[in-house]
Amino acid sequence: MAIKYDKEKALVLETSLWLSDQGYFGTHRGTGGNVSVRTGDSAMVITPSSVKYEEISVGDVFVVGPDLAVIEGNDKLKPSVESGLHSIIYSQRPDVNAVVHTHQTYGSVFAVINTPIPALFDEVSFALGPMVEIIPYALSGTPELAENVGTKLSNQANAYIIQNHGILALGKTLQEAVLHAELLEKVAHIYYLALSTGKTVTTLPESTVGMVAAIRDYQIKKALNK
Repeated sequence: MAIKYDKEKALVLETSLWLSDQGYFGTHRGTGGNVSVRTGDSAMVITPSSVKYEEISVGDVFVVGPDLAVIEGNDKLKPSVESGLHSIIYSQRPDVNAVVHTHQTYGSVFAVINTPIPALFDEVSFALGPMVEIIPYALSGTPELAENVGTKLSNQANAYIIQNHGILALGKTLQEAVLHAELLEKVAHIYYLALSTGKTVTTLPESTVGMVAAIRDYQIKKALNK
């Protein structure tokens, strides 16, 4: 029995079940959304495709290489159709070791109105980045969608909204990626309510946005150079 990646598989499954139970995958009983972590040997542990989360066991969670070739997994299932999307994040963002892709409600509102979320709170901007940008739409599970994701990663943000699809939350750890998904939902909810008043929504001053960006860039570079 394979045990090399069992710790990572169990963590991915536990996180997926929590996200599903909290409604981050759109429905409690659906199969939408996916979760992954990077391993120390450049592989990726990721949820299977088209299986209800309450029906998944640790043995059903996949391990794939950078080329998406299966290393471990249930031969009756397939890795998430969004494996390419996760893989391109890991290839371009060495600071990221975990990715959560959800269909959470308020984040998805901005996905369908194709509207980025600006810097509203400094603590959120420190965590997510000065702007939660929109990734252009492409059909789910396609190389085109993965390529579209790749075009936005250079801003070093930890959250993105995929047009007419859902959101991406990134982190150094899976716990941090989930926290970023929660923060995005919080700020998306607040921004939605603020816009609904019809009043002007104030954003952070440009000087604060610039300071946040500079500090985040320094912290990322420092962490990578350890």
